[in-house]
Order: sequence, then structure tokens, then C-alpha cells
Amino acid sequence: MFERNKTGRFIFELLQILIFSFVFSWGLRATVVDARVVPTPSMLPTIQLQDRLIVDKISYKFSEVKRGDVIVFHPPTNLDQGTDWVKRVIGLPGEKVEIRDGKVFINEKELTEPYELEKPKYTFGPIVVPEGSYFVLGDNRNNSMDSHYWGELLSENIVGKVFIRFWPFDHFGPLAK
Repeated sequence: MFERNKTGRFIFELLQILIFSFVFSWGLRATVVDARVVPTPSMLPTIQLQDRLIVDKISYKFSEVKRGDVIVFHPPTNLDQGTDWVKRVIGLPGEKVEIRDGKVFINEKELTEPYELEKPKYTFGPIVVPEGSYFVLGDNRNNSMDSHYWGELLSENIVGKVFIRFWPFDHFGPLAK
């Protein structure tokens, strides 16, 4: 009889731990951090295919999105393929963005971009980024479906900022800016 109560108590405590862990994990993923796998080459060379990233979902509630931030977002509705996308913030609200002669210009000044794979082979703009929106590009400029293709990204579509790459282990750490 004593052994049966001990076993039942153990199972009950184990269930409590499992339920708490599940609820805690779900709560963290829904509000604070989440993990993503990168399925496309649009962010080469900064992010490789199948890299695993941790996304900080809370920092933009306390700070502004900055140029150069690598973000995760819900794509525009007409392009939604069921997964979130990863791109780099290039243009901020109110800024004039233009792409010409293989260079990106913000308010008529050339943007220094050591992270891009190759110079863009297209022209774009000029446009002024509307309030509440951002202009985002993939680092692999000529192989990225981004703002030069579909327009500005609404701020409400931003899920969070890429915080760290956790896989593969030999590339563990924050992304280069």
C-alpha cells in the first residue's frame, strides 16, 4: 500500500512539473523569445541556410528599431507563405531611400554596407519611407524578396530582433553588423 501511494505521488509531481514546464515555455515563446530556422539564402553571407536564431520579441517594446538591425517579421499578406521572414532594416520612417549604380542611398548619402554579399544589380526609388514603416533588404541583395520588391514593411508586422545565432555551434553568437 505504501509503495502504491509513493508511485502515485511521484506521477502526480511529475505531471505538475511537465505541465508547468510546458506553460512556462509556451509563455516565453509567445512573449519574450523564440527560435527560428532560416530556410532561404536571402541573408547570405550574414546568415547561412538552416542557421538557427533566437529572436528577442520584447526589446522593441522599450527601444526603437535601428538601421542595421536584423529582424524577423510576418511578410506582407499577399506574399505570406506561412513562415516569418528575416531581413535587415535599411530605411527608417521619414527617410528617403534610393538604390542606383549598385549602391543604397539614404537621404542622398551612400550607405556603407560591409555585410552585403554583392552590390544590387537593380535600381529602386527614390521613395520616402512612411511613418510606421521600415525599408528592409536581404544581405544577398540580388536574391532576396524584400522591400525593393514588395514595398515598405509595416511596424506591426515585426516579430522581433535577431538576438543570437545558436546553431551551428561554430558560429554561435551575435550577428555581425
